[in-house]
Amino acid sequence: MDAYQNPYMAFPGITPEEMAFLQQGTADLNDNQKKYFYMIYSGKRKNPQDILLFTLLGLVVVAGVQRFVVGQIGMGLLYLFTGGLCLIGTIVDLVNYKAIAEEFNRKMAFESFQMARMSAN
Repeated sequence: MDAYQNPYMAFPGITPEEMAFLQQGTADLNDNQKKYFYMIYSGKRKNPQDILLFTLLGLVVVAGVQRFVVGQIGMGLLYLFTGGLCLIGTIVDLVNYKAIAEEFNRKMAFESFQMARMSAN
């Protein structure tokens, strides 16, 4: 499969589960809508390795950075003011960084799918 037929291969850190989810979700879209979806989703998607780096930054410098990046403002503030829940929450996030990224990416895929479906193309 080349990148034109499967543009999701160009996403860094994509898992087979995420690729299957995206292919299944965009199966009902026409070609223009798929291109629009790809354009929107590629701008919103977070790479799991980036979440890992932000979590490490949160462990060393400012707790909660990883939660702010994925739009969890309340949890970010909680981590910020409690020192990453006394570092325990930040350590748990170090272990679960892929799950944090996957949850965020699924939400962004759903939003992008809705926008692509509403496009007139």
